[in-house]
Amino acid sequence: MMIRTMTLKDYDQVYELWTGIKGFGLRTVDDSREGVERFLKRNPATSVVAEEAGKIIGSILCGHDGRRGCMYHVCVAEEYRKHGIGHKMAMEAMKRLKKEGINKVSLIAFKSNTVGNEFWHKVGWTFRDDLNYYDFDLNETNITNFID
Repeated sequence: MMIRTMTLKDYDQVYELWTGIKGFGLRTVDDSREGVERFLKRNPATSVVAEEAGKIIGSILCGHDGRRGCMYHVCVAEEYRKHGIGHKMAMEAMKRLKKEGINKVSLIAFKSNTVGNEFWHKVGWTFRDDLNYYDFDLNETNITNFID
């Protein structure tokens, strides 16, 4: 298993991975090939994939705004979970953020994502209950669809 930088060439395999994970939320615009391309151009070195025998088995979209890093779509294919792949990918992404001068990283996990929330707690992330998170959609066609 190898962890490496995600590129746009990985999009088809990564999207297939995303659509195979129950409860995963994908946005119609942001998670399209064009949306991911825009994200990777802005953050060319911080997103990672886990690959085994040419197959992508995990991914993290990771970027920053110059001040704070953020991880999106952190996932590992179900059959590869519980082997430390998610942790290794997260550590690699954080190492890359630190190299770019970023000192803090955040992520969002849906409350219904029991597996993900247990994982983040287990690997030492702090749950924040002292703030409210707000969204404002600038593009009404950018709808989140959840994988059944």
